[in-house]
Order: sequence, then C-alpha cells, then structure tokens
Amino acid sequence: MANYSVKSIENRDEWEKAVLSFAPQTFLQGWSWGQTNVGVGAKVIRLGFCQDDKTVGVAQIIKEKARRGPYLLIPGGPLLDWSNQRLVKFVVDHIRDLAQKEKVWFIRIRPEVPDSFGSKKAFLKLGFLPAPMHLHAENTWVLDITPEEETLLQGMRKTTRYLIRQSLKENLTFEEYTHPNGAEILCTLQKETAARHKFSPYPKKLFEAELASFKENQEGSLFVCKYGKDVLAAAIIIFYGHIAYYHHSASTLIKYPKVPFSYFLQWHIIKEAKKRNARTYNFWGIAPSDNPKHRFAGVTTFKKGFGGERIDWLHAQDLPVSPFYWLTYIFETLRRITRRL
Repeated sequence: MANYSVKSIENRDEWEKAVLSFAPQTFLQGWSWGQTNVGVGAKVIRLGFCQDDKTVGVAQIIKEKARRGPYLLIPGGPLLDWSNQRLVKFVVDHIRDLAQKEKVWFIRIRPEVPDSFGSKKAFLKLGFLPAPMHLHAENTWVLDITPEEETLLQGMRKTTRYLIRQSLKENLTFEEYTHPNGAEILCTLQKETAARHKFSPYPKKLFEAELASFKENQEGSLFVCKYGKDVLAAAIIIFYGHIAYYHHSASTLIKYPKVPFSYFLQWHIIKEAKKRNARTYNFWGIAPSDNPKHRFAGVTTFKKGFGGERIDWLHAQDLPVSPFYWLTYIFETLRRITRRL
C-alpha cells in the first residue's frame, strides 16, 4: 500500500524541477505565475505530494478573496497521475482539509486533463461538479513550430500567409519590453479591445505583476508592433518549458485599419519563440464551438489561420466545502448568462 506525505515547497528551483517533471506542463503551475498572484495581493500555497522520497504530485494553490465568496483556486493543476486513484484521493482529501482550515467556500480546479466523458465522470465521483464559469483557456489552439519557417507558412491558411507577406512590406517594427512599465502600453490598448469584443478589461496591476514576475527568469516579455511611433498591437508572451504562450494581448483599429499588423506581430512572435527553442506555440483561448455568432468567433478564425490543432481541457471543476458555495454558484451563473460567456 502506497504511503503518501505532503510538504510545503518554498524554494523556486525545487518547485520548478518538480513542475517540469510532469507532462503536460503549464506555466499556470509555474513559480512565476504564483508570484504574479502574490503581486496582486493573493496568498499562494505550494504543496508537494510525495511517495517515499519522490515527488509524485504538486499543487500551486491561490487563495482568492472574491466578493462572491472566498475559494481556493488551482489553475492548470494539480499535476499528478490522474489514473492513480489512491494518489488522487489523497491529494483531494488534503486540499479539502486545507480549504476548511482557510475558511473558504469551495475549491476550483482546472487540471491539464483532456475533456472527455470519462474524465467528467471521474471528477463527479470525487465530489466535484462543473463550475458555472470557465477558467484559463479551456479551449486552446496550439501550433508545432519546430518545422522550418517556410514549412510553417505553407501550413497556414492561404489568406493568413498572404497577409503575413503583405505586412512585411509595410513600415512596421517589432519591439520587446521586459520592464513592468510596458504594462501601460498594453493597458491603454486593452481599453479599446475590451470595448470591441465586449469583455471586462484586466487591471493594469495584473500586467505589471506578470511582467515583473516572469522577467526574473527571462520567462516573459511584452512584444509590440509599431507603425512609425504609433503602437498598434501588443502581447504578453510567456515562455515556459518548451512552450510559448500568447497570454494577454490588445490592439487598435482606429489608425491604419487596413494594415495587417496583427499578422506581422504573430509571425515575429513565432520566429522569436523558435529562437528561444520553444517547440509549441499556444495561441491560448478560442471559442468553445464553431458558432459564427460567438463573440470570439473572429479571434478564433484568426488564430486557426496560422495552422495547428485544437486542444480541449476538462472544464473547471468545483468542490464545495460550505453551503455558502451555492450563493457563488447562482451569482456566477447569472453573470455568465448576462455576459453570454
């Protein structure tokens, strides 16, 4: 019978070694993402689950003090062998006990587990239920960027390839910002993007914390596309493991609406990711279906044009630990409906 134990991991190198030993990997369980959340005022708990002297699971847990109710959040995790039922039960039981000690209403996780009938059934058996809201790009679009540049171009949609080549003829430039002050650029552009796509913009404080945290190990930068002195688009790209993530982005259509600057920016980011030995480019979230009326249908078509494949992770799962959870459930359900999420 397996004997498991739990330890707190407070050393960055030890944590990163453990996280990167699992597959699939995700920056959402990386040290820098934890520090990003610390930077915006959250409490972060990093736990290692061990069998003898071997780490067989990790969970980076973020305590959220939301107005709709406090909860423990585990994005992209826990990381472990989900087919090992004894280990899974041990981890879930421990996190449930932690939730009660932290006096939260529920636990929300979105592990790197493929979406399937089997996985949904397994989590239901553990006491989880589908969360009323999505969490961190459950539907993603990823591209293998190991082929040569010309091969990548040939694998794109014809229109995308044409617009990339057209963009290279324009007076566009590609610049990198690693200083948190670059957050001001992204925040300014995001106001227009949020209005255009009808979503609530992220706070500047988050961008500042993210750029500062990921800068430490050269894991993230803000890349900007300019036309002369005008900033047309910007994106925070995270480099973790062998994956480059197109995490936050924004653009303007007020000036130069006919210039294909978004294609210029994406192509240069892909080339930069190749230089940094990334094997995969993760375009991050796409619409959950091919419904042309979905508010992210246009963005999804744009991302798919670069070639690649769709990966659907299991929808976020909630484990209630207090009757008050249902207040959050009702509130988030109503918000999802009104915002057409």
